[in-house]
Amino acid sequence: MLESNPQARIVLTTESTLDEANKLGRTLVEERLVACATLLPVVQSIYYWKDHIHSAPETMVMLKTSAEKLEALEARMRELHSYRVPEFLVIPVEMGTKLYLDWLAGSLAQPR
Repeated sequence: MLESNPQARIVLTTESTLDEANKLGRTLVEERLVACATLLPVVQSIYYWKDHIHSAPETMVMLKTSAEKLEALEARMRELHSYRVPEFLVIPVEMGTKLYLDWLAGSLAQPR
């Protein structure tokens, strides 16, 4: 059964290598800032940096979290990320299955 959840968010970022993406994702899950980090190797990014167009392979990282974790997540990513200007794009989740959304919320809760 589908339901809406105004708190669920997907945060997109990229890392330069699969190893960097693994380290970032694992740390954020361990710290319960995200419930899940999905790694999509290899994507090709084309972007401006310092007045030049660049193209580079990267690993896309999809982070599943909640609105209440966004501020802490963004601050922690600035500390951990290998890029000086890390991508941090937030997408609201319009709907999802109740089972998944309940799991997401429970995974973000601090252990007692």
